[in-house]
Amino acid sequence: MKLLATKKLSLGLKDRLIQHGFSLVEQPFIQIQPLHFSINFVEDHVLFTSQNAVQIAFSNPELSPLLEKKKYYCVGEKTKSLLEKNGQKVIKMTQNSVELVHFLKKMYKNERFSFFCGKRRRPEVEQFFSENNIPHTLHEIYDTVLTPKQLNTHFDGILFFSPSAVDSFFRTNSWEPQTRGFCIGATTASFLHPYTQNYSIAKEPNETQLFLSIHNYYTHHHAQK
Repeated sequence: MKLLATKKLSLGLKDRLIQHGFSLVEQPFIQIQPLHFSINFVEDHVLFTSQNAVQIAFSNPELSPLLEKKKYYCVGEKTKSLLEKNGQKVIKMTQNSVELVHFLKKMYKNERFSFFCGKRRRPEVEQFFSENNIPHTLHEIYDTVLTPKQLNTHFDGILFFSPSAVDSFFRTNSWEPQTRGFCIGATTASFLHPYTQNYSIAKEPNETQLFLSIHNYYTHHHAQK
C-alpha cells in the first residue's frame, strides 16, 4: 500500500509503517514561519494549543526567561511533552480546544491568561475569553504557510495532521474515490469531510493511534477481499 504523509513524519512512525509493508512518500503541504514579536510580560496562567508555538516561544532568548515557573494549560500530548522538556509544569492537557475551554471555565474563570498561538487557529479559546470577559493577552508568534503541490501519482492512503494541510492539499489536487484518508483528529477530519467520507480518525490524536487506524483499516480491508 502506498501512503502519502502531508508532513515529515517522526522516525518512529515512519519505521513502523515501513516495517508493516507500507511504502511512504513524505510531502509537506504547510510550512511554519515564525513571526517577529516583542513581548515584555507574561501572565501567570499560560495557554499553548500547538507544539509549534512552544518550540518558537522557548527558542526565543528574550521570551524564554519570561516563561519560567508559569502555570501551563495545553492541547495535545506533544505540546505537553515539549513544555515539560523545557522544565515547565503542565496543570492540564486536553485533546482539543473545546475540552480545554470546558476545564478553564470550571476551574480558572477568574484568572488572567497569556495565549501563545499561530495566525491560523481554532476560535474556541478566544470565544471563551470574550464571552466570559476574562482578561487575556493574545500573542501570535507564527504563521502557517500553505505549500500546495500537484500530485501526479495514485496513493492508497493520505495522512493529514492539520486543517491547514487539508486546505493546502485541495488547492492543487482532487480526491480519488479509491483513496482512504487518515486524520490525526476530529478537527482535521471535519475539514476533509466536505471532499470525501472515505476516511478514518485516530481514536486519540497521537502517532500510535494514527498508526493503528491505518494498520487496522488495511488489515480489515484485505481480509474482506
